[in-house]
Amino acid sequence: MRYLRTESNAPSLADAGNGEPGSSFPTNSFSSDSFPTNSSISPEKTPLILLHGLLGYSFSWRHAMPSLAPYTTVYALDMMGAGFSDRVSGLDHSMRGTARRVLQFAERLGITSFDLLGTSHGGAVAMMAAAECLQPQSRMQVRQLILVAPVNPYSAHGRRLAPFVGSPLGTMLFRHTVAHVRPVFAYAHARMYGDRSRILPGTLEGYLAPLAKPRLFEHALSIVRTWTEDLRELEATLPKLASVPTLFMWGSKDTAVFPSSAEPLAKFFPHSNLIIFPGVGHLPYEETPQEFNAALIDFLTDNNFPACNSRMNRDSVLNCD
Repeated sequence: MRYLRTESNAPSLADAGNGEPGSSFPTNSFSSDSFPTNSSISPEKTPLILLHGLLGYSFSWRHAMPSLAPYTTVYALDMMGAGFSDRVSGLDHSMRGTARRVLQFAERLGITSFDLLGTSHGGAVAMMAAAECLQPQSRMQVRQLILVAPVNPYSAHGRRLAPFVGSPLGTMLFRHTVAHVRPVFAYAHARMYGDRSRILPGTLEGYLAPLAKPRLFEHALSIVRTWTEDLRELEATLPKLASVPTLFMWGSKDTAVFPSSAEPLAKFFPHSNLIIFPGVGHLPYEETPQEFNAALIDFLTDNNFPACNSRMNRDSVLNCD
């Protein structure tokens, strides 16, 4: 698993590069039996671990990491099989299996208490990881969750599309489109935005960069094959998360994970708030990074932010214009 780390002495956004190999963020990696130990974590800070979505990687957080650096030590992962991490055959890519690798990553770095942010599929993984930490035998704690349009059992679109792609017919069609990956990927990426004029130069190229390492799409296919079973397990797990303070963040024009699924999901999180970004799609950290970063920092630093003190309801939905 490959990861980027930044903290208070991190480079500015102008110097940060694209989060790809060669970026000025410290780039590290670990395998299942060899983890580097980072001894430069500030003990006064609760670390923040960032989990990307399907077909994303640590590049997704290039706008967030420099803004977060003064407040906390940040780790942005490339999940196994994604980004520039190793492509390991036969790995368990279920939500629970991936969550356990995230916790293994934290444990090997000596991190026992941390905040966890996940977007899309990474949001579902984050919920599973938090539930694992609540097991009696666990010595780890997810202090707070930040869930950005997380995959969940209550969004009808995700319940239909992903299982189809994981079916034999869907897999065949998916493999066929891989031969035309750039135009197909460009179209799919643009659909993730509420306003396509906000797609910055170099963004598509950044998300396509991991194609330089073969078998990227095998990772995505292995995830969607267990999608339906994973959602059932996630739904059964949700009641265990009631004690975890949580911030939900959604774009009002999200067509990948419907914003309407936020309300039934939030019923399991009595200490939560929802921020809606008007006119924004599935990737608020890409489309409106300044607003996204400001809201995230407010939550992490609790600067007059009304999170973690009451059940989310229509009165506690915050619009970030």
